[in-house]
Amino acid sequence: MTTDINTNETQEWLAAIDNVLKEEGSERAKFLLKSLSQRIGDSGFAIAAGYTPDLINTIEPEEEPEYPGDLAIEKNIRSILSWNAAAMVVKANRFDSSLGGHLATYASSSVLYEVGFNHYFKGNSFKNGGDLVLFQGHAAPGIYARSFLEDRFTEKQLENFRQEVAGPGHGLSSYPHPYLMPDYWQFPTVSMGLGPLQGIYQAKFLKHMHNRGLQDTEGRKVWVYCGDGEMDEPESTGALMIAGREKLDNLVFVVNCNLQKLDGPVVGNDNVVRLLANTFQGAGWNVIKVLWDSHWDPLFEKDTDGILKKALNETVDGEFQNYSANNVAYLREHFFAKFPELNKLAADFSDDTLHHLQRGGHDPIKVNAAFDRATKLNNGKPTVIITMTVKGFAMEGIQGSNNAHNIKKMTDEQLKTYRDKLGIPIPDSKISEVPFYTPGKNSPEVQYMLQHREKLSGFIPTRRERTTEEFSIPTLDSEIFAPHLKGSDERELSSNMAYVRVVTSLLRDKILGPRLVPIAPDEYRTLGMEGLFAKLGVYSVSGQLYDPVDSGQLVYYREDAKGQILNEGITEAGCMAQFIAAGTSYSVSNYTMIPLFLYYSMFGFQRIADLAWAAGDIKARGFMLGSLSGRTTLAGEGLQHMDGHSHILSGTIPSCISYDPTWYYEIAVIMREGLRRMVEEQEDIYYYITMGNEKYIHPAMPQGAEAGIIKGLYLFEKTEAAKTHVQLIGGGTILREVITAAKLLKKDFGITADIWSATSFNELRREALDVEHWNFLHPDQTPRQPYVTECFANTQGPIIVATDYMKIHAEQVQKFLPQKHFVALGTDGYGRSGTREQLRDFFEVDSRYIAYAAIKALADNGMLSKKIASDALKLYKIDSEKPNPINV
Repeated sequence: MTTDINTNETQEWLAAIDNVLKEEGSERAKFLLKSLSQRIGDSGFAIAAGYTPDLINTIEPEEEPEYPGDLAIEKNIRSILSWNAAAMVVKANRFDSSLGGHLATYASSSVLYEVGFNHYFKGNSFKNGGDLVLFQGHAAPGIYARSFLEDRFTEKQLENFRQEVAGPGHGLSSYPHPYLMPDYWQFPTVSMGLGPLQGIYQAKFLKHMHNRGLQDTEGRKVWVYCGDGEMDEPESTGALMIAGREKLDNLVFVVNCNLQKLDGPVVGNDNVVRLLANTFQGAGWNVIKVLWDSHWDPLFEKDTDGILKKALNETVDGEFQNYSANNVAYLREHFFAKFPELNKLAADFSDDTLHHLQRGGHDPIKVNAAFDRATKLNNGKPTVIITMTVKGFAMEGIQGSNNAHNIKKMTDEQLKTYRDKLGIPIPDSKISEVPFYTPGKNSPEVQYMLQHREKLSGFIPTRRERTTEEFSIPTLDSEIFAPHLKGSDERELSSNMAYVRVVTSLLRDKILGPRLVPIAPDEYRTLGMEGLFAKLGVYSVSGQLYDPVDSGQLVYYREDAKGQILNEGITEAGCMAQFIAAGTSYSVSNYTMIPLFLYYSMFGFQRIADLAWAAGDIKARGFMLGSLSGRTTLAGEGLQHMDGHSHILSGTIPSCISYDPTWYYEIAVIMREGLRRMVEEQEDIYYYITMGNEKYIHPAMPQGAEAGIIKGLYLFEKTEAAKTHVQLIGGGTILREVITAAKLLKKDFGITADIWSATSFNELRREALDVEHWNFLHPDQTPRQPYVTECFANTQGPIIVATDYMKIHAEQVQKFLPQKHFVALGTDGYGRSGTREQLRDFFEVDSRYIAYAAIKALADNGMLSKKIASDALKLYKIDSEKPNPINV
């Protein structure tokens, strides 16, 4: 029902709630409304969980605090920054139109940033560490422009915007990329949706460290800037409930509603402010709306009948966009003429007065009021500031247009108009050069900026590249690692279980133990780690408010505000964001943490590849553990769960070091090396290690195997060569099939084999490419040999490789094995349900197929007759008409 059938009764209810707000406060009013909602719900009538907010500012003019700065100087600063930000993009595209860039985003959001820079964002020298600010990626030119005035960048660097390969130290990256500007940007945010998700989990991790007593993070805020169009990304809103549940009152979202996505209105037929307000409020956030600037205040004060509010509420975003792109006459005709009473309301206001009616996000007084409230709210909730602006604000021919996002150029006439609006003293004769402008180091504007940043404890953005902490990782012969090199003493263990044993030892280390951060998406029991629940506790900001149903058992589910385990629920994306937060703690908080993210390998790089790439960009350090890996090890699970390609995906990330170990000792060696490189040496890499739940006996580590394990390949078993001899390579769980295949070859055909364990084809290829690159650039020097080439330089017979991954996984090293017959067996195709034996037969990677592949290779090389190959097919009961698994 939209018609008010009893206005008097409505006014009585509204007057009553106004009185409660005035006399007893908002909490009492909220309680009464909640009670009313519950009563209506209990009666059987469904009502909306949220509310339909009015399109008015949350904070009344009389509630606004006194502005903490000099409005006139700050306006000058914003004008200079806006000009230089635009000049940066225009100059780049006049040099080469393919470079691109964005003019309109910063033009719409300069006030939102400058209020923060001058009065709120705490730098790294703050007593507990600085604030974390996740900038909207498309606004990067404005942030660079500020750093230029702060004398952090040279004019040459600004001229080389989007040309960071123009020369060492001379270019600026297109967007926030810590990998490209490691002492500047903290967070990669331009892959839309990842900024909001990362911000939530960074805020949670600051709370986690505080509650565990590892660091005092009190007073630190996480500011997340994003556009209204960006909120369509599932990652942007997918964890809002987490922020509310975790009581992240250290988190502030600033959503810039300029009403436009990249190609047009975000929701032209609706209102994005209302939609977002409902979404955030329903997730347990404080919502502050900053929609209209101070010039609207007299109109609202005069609107005693609520007709202005009604008109605004009934206006859709497509109309608002038209108002921003047209003149005052258009506004009078299409907005104020909607209702006679509204037209009468505006009749006394001149065109000049109406011309100055702007969106709230362009008014520093309104924005400051919102920031002030957001930083002082103490109700255990995160806060979102939803603010309306105009995209391309003040840019002639760009402001409010549908293609504002894609405009990269401005004509000289547009530049003159923009210069005049901003008041930048550049003569007409210089306009075509699009010069940068600086008022000078000793100008009031620059000194004002520097003084305020000094007061706020340093420049932002600034990134710490290395922690000041120092660690010495225990050696392999220490009590931490030595027990894991001796094998499993005839006891069958899965590699999952072997990993748990290594981690358990690390947890006992007084230095490393507290730094470990076990993370999993609600799969600890599935992955065999539930024993850590009672010992370490599952982190919960509320502790444990109930007696767990399994409290009488040895292994029970213990929640604790000081808990070490992060059990994130069924969200691989959330877990990966938490991995990034923990893995960048060395930079964000100067405190080293070691995330151990354990998950179904199929749902790792395939599902969260964008975040895995961001982890490389942000230089995260830690371990991703792809448990239940491979396409034939996870018996019975079928197509959706079986991973035959995560190592191929991980290989696309330059800073991801990937391993597929088979043995207990290999896991220990790899993890120790990972800790040495990431923690002791502080290399900006992270590890991906795959494991499985198949149980088998693990041997002791062969003497001298450590170096090969780390490089990616070593000789597991050397055999005295017979007349016919082959090289068999196995990776992960399929190495055991290779070992069995060697026995079949010897028993059935007298063929001998050397057996190699390939712990990482990705690392073998990485090293080989590095050697190849050196050789390419040094034609006058003796060529170097890749490690994998050296391994097989003096071996006999063809090379047969079998893994539980697609054939291309092993084939990536084939080019580095010249003059060797090479055959790769793998698991191309969709997964299937079945036993391990059935699956390995289906994908042709079991011992029979490996043995046959060796015989076929020998026959192809003229070392055996074709008849022997045919006999082998029959002996091993291989169907020669069997369809290719990739086509089934």
